[in-house]
Amino acid sequence: MTPPLPLEEAQARLLALAQPLPIERDDVAGALGRYLAEPLVARRTQPAADLSAMDGYAVAAEDMAGPWRIIGESAAGHPCERPIGRGYAARIATGALLPDGAGAVILQEDCVRRGDTLELTGSPPSPPGKHIRRRGMDFIEGVELLPAGARVGPAQIGLALAAGHTHLAVRPAPRLAILDSGDELATDPERCAAHQIPASNGAMLTALAKSVPCVVTRLGPIRDDSAELALALRQAEDADVVVTIGGASVGDHDLIRPAVEAWGADLDFWRIAIKPGKPLLVARRGRQVIVGLPGNPISSHVTGFLFLLPLLRALLGAGECLPRVVAATLASPVGHAGKRREFLRGHWDGRRVTAHPVQDSAALSALAASNALIDRPAGAPAQDAGSDVPIYLLENGGVA
Repeated sequence: MTPPLPLEEAQARLLALAQPLPIERDDVAGALGRYLAEPLVARRTQPAADLSAMDGYAVAAEDMAGPWRIIGESAAGHPCERPIGRGYAARIATGALLPDGAGAVILQEDCVRRGDTLELTGSPPSPPGKHIRRRGMDFIEGVELLPAGARVGPAQIGLALAAGHTHLAVRPAPRLAILDSGDELATDPERCAAHQIPASNGAMLTALAKSVPCVVTRLGPIRDDSAELALALRQAEDADVVVTIGGASVGDHDLIRPAVEAWGADLDFWRIAIKPGKPLLVARRGRQVIVGLPGNPISSHVTGFLFLLPLLRALLGAGECLPRVVAATLASPVGHAGKRREFLRGHWDGRRVTAHPVQDSAALSALAASNALIDRPAGAPAQDAGSDVPIYLLENGGVA
């Protein structure tokens, strides 16, 4: 039997199967959460002209001693039409266009106005342009503002509109089919016999997947029956990604592997050298990628975090698909690691991380109380409080 793959090799092989979805153009607001398929290039200069950064009075740069005669006003969206020469000033508001001839803005608290006469009472700006936002201060037309693969968040939406874009080149949300299987699963958690467990994995994985733009169809729970599994897989014909939960191991009732192979999928790899989450299956059927996740809820969540989310990001054309590693300090000791690389559930307070005392792969309460995974190499020795450890943050899929 082929030994389990190391995490990084398994992730690389999975992402190699992902063919980014075709490019489409969507309005800027509709691109939220997706990734640029092309670089964002400025179509205009921002600001397009010199603007005031403060409320005050616009004067000539060589005439900052006063007094001045006020000949007009420049407000945001309503520029002063008269040019400014020596001995003259214009009232100006923050964000307003600097009148022709003006090269300095005297703060309103540094002068006093009597009718149309303005006198300096404080210090003039040094240098003269201190309170001026120069043309092109933010960006100039033709410059690349964001690379392809950048995530479109609220700030990027604002930037795209400011740069003159109404539509962006992005990729459509992947279609994801999630198939939960197992005779022990009860659809109604309020009516669950002692030999059953509520079917929570499908809902949990759906919620996890939706941290990335995607369209999810849930199938199941499906009984451990080859014919029912085959029917469910046929219902997933149009999905870009098919996720199965449970049944990917080697027991008598673990039917996922033969079912996906009978469906026409080619197995790429099976089993990875991590805990929790060893019985992971990855296969391909044309453009479809099949990811078989373990049935234990923590194993399902951890492998969904480490494999499903990166796959969805790759289909969306993300420049960064894998979760980011964050440096943390142990707040309490941890014991020896086992033979496989371990991901301990824990809570991070912004600097220190505490491993949860319960690490069973079925303990959802421990997962729900955690916001981080502590990454420990196979065979790692015990570590005391104060030791440095790498962690993955569970919020936002580990990349925000």
